Amino acid sequence: MDRHNWDQQNAYGTGFHDGVYQRKTSKRAVTDYGSSMVHWMRNRQPRYKGAPKVEIERPSPSYIAHMMPPTAKPHNPADAIPAKHLHSSLNKARHAVNVVRWTPEGRRLLTGSYSGEFTLWNGTAFNFETIMQAHDVAIRSATYSHNEDWLLSACNDGVIKYWQPNFNNVKAIQAHTDPIRGISFSPNDSKFVTASDDATLKIFDFSGGVEESTLTGHQWDAKTVDWHPTKGLLVSGSKDHQVKLWDPRTGRCLTTLHGHKNTLTKTLFEPSRGQLLATCGRDQIARIFDLRMMRDICLLRGHEKEVSTLTWHPFHTCLLSTGGNDGSIFHYLLNEPNTPANATTSIPPYDSADPKNAPAQTIYPAHRVQHAHDMPVWSLDWHPLGHILASGSNDRVTRFWTRTRPGETDCFNDRWHIGSEAAEMQGTWDKRNGKRSMREEEEIEIEDEADGLVDQTMPSRNQATLPGLPGLTLPNANTNDSISAGHQVRAPLPAPNNLPPPPIIPPPGGIPGMDPAKFAELLASGKLPPPPPPGMHGQGFPPPPPLPPNFDFSKFPPGLFPPPIPIIAPPTPEPNRDGLPGLNDNAGGGAGSIRRRGPLPSQQESLKMEQQRGKYRPVR
Repeated sequence: MDRHNWDQQNAYGTGFHDGVYQRKTSKRAVTDYGSSMVHWMRNRQPRYKGAPKVEIERPSPSYIAHMMPPTAKPHNPADAIPAKHLHSSLNKARHAVNVVRWTPEGRRLLTGSYSGEFTLWNGTAFNFETIMQAHDVAIRSATYSHNEDWLLSACNDGVIKYWQPNFNNVKAIQAHTDPIRGISFSPNDSKFVTASDDATLKIFDFSGGVEESTLTGHQWDAKTVDWHPTKGLLVSGSKDHQVKLWDPRTGRCLTTLHGHKNTLTKTLFEPSRGQLLATCGRDQIARIFDLRMMRDICLLRGHEKEVSTLTWHPFHTCLLSTGGNDGSIFHYLLNEPNTPANATTSIPPYDSADPKNAPAQTIYPAHRVQHAHDMPVWSLDWHPLGHILASGSNDRVTRFWTRTRPGETDCFNDRWHIGSEAAEMQGTWDKRNGKRSMREEEEIEIEDEADGLVDQTMPSRNQATLPGLPGLTLPNANTNDSISAGHQVRAPLPAPNNLPPPPIIPPPGGIPGMDPAKFAELLASGKLPPPPPPGMHGQGFPPPPPLPPNFDFSKFPPGLFPPPIPIIAPPTPEPNRDGLPGLNDNAGGGAGSIRRRGPLPSQQESLKMEQQRGKYRPVR
């Protein structure tokens, strides 16, 4: 290989290593929250004693080792703003990502795509883990129960499926005939509510999957629904520009909130205290309602396109993130208006003389990620610890965002904030190398997905294997003869009578140049020449002489003599398995029989097993 090709391949991250052509993998972003959690647990103390006596973080890389998790700073929500891009994950078969949900323990991220597939991504290294076909059509909504034992998913066909944490599909019900746009659990997980394009909300009993009531009142498609985290209160948003609050016990509409001038896209209660309600719509505005005053107190402005989704921070009640149809992600602090220089500052209604009639306060973004995605952002979800935000978009990419580390400033001038062209002019983005690194990341994701799918596949049925020893194929096995009716057939073991005879060893006197007396002397002294190499008996090397009776092997070093030939016992005849479910014999019977897998338990039996364990037995 000449010098030019070697330099070129090194420049592109490729080359020959040990005679094998390999490609250097790029560094993968990894976020490990273990050190920050341990640091916080070591120094934390009850809140009534005040903040722990630790040194304040300063903008220097030396303070990275002393970072605290967001839950350790309840009064500093600005430290949890996810301004840094971590990783972009995409499948080999690309489809729009409609739903992103973190698993309750935060170790994986679940995404639901337009093709009806569930994909699991690692929550630390963000690499591919597994993929499965969950629905036949596009997945529109998914949510975990509060006790973290169940997952509900809904699709365009109006079907709802029950999933266990190991993604075992236990049950499926036909809830609506039109697409389901939202689904939410009650505080005690005994019921759940759905919103559909048929302009209705339905409340179901979870244990039985039976519809209990239908809430009607919207004049157009119901696009979103949420259940209050602690109370019997529902909120829904529709295409008729209305936000309605419902009593789930009676099915009565309590009140209607008017304020949006276009289709509602998301309604969500604040998860910590439940006193605030956030709504967003296609009128480019998000609103914050106070349930105690039953009016809007904040207007979140800044989006130039429709606001497609929003999410609350799990700990900070004043931190809200929104996603727009132009691919932007904005982060708002409700206690900081961040009014621009050319706009007038407004005060919150709480500070006015007439709170009921005072205008709502206008709040602008505390941080903008203007080019987070290339297409509309459909879903946002926070990690349970509040340090990573995941986003799913119509550009078929799932992206991870996190807070900046002390001393980092380059992330504010990357291509996600100012665009590719501006970042290239400032030197923070190299278009050529950036595209190459993106292509390498895509190849790595494809390889991870291929490896993950290979690990999940069953052994090939075209290989004749030794019975009882999976993975060991028979030598010189004809795969065509060992396959009958698409099933694997066991090859019979050779009987002891069919064993090949041992090699004939000539007597000591028949070996030319060998004196029997000298051989006996060597045996007595313990000095014997090493045996010839295997397979060299017919090339001038005589076979080893026979050993005398009662020969003591303990006097010689281990490994000098080969182990004796094992005697294989004849196979025991298999009992008659007629009448046993799942076990059928071939026409030949005996050693060529097939043991087939028994039938798996049905969804009804799996639900009964869960009820026998004490879960979801009473119908509420």
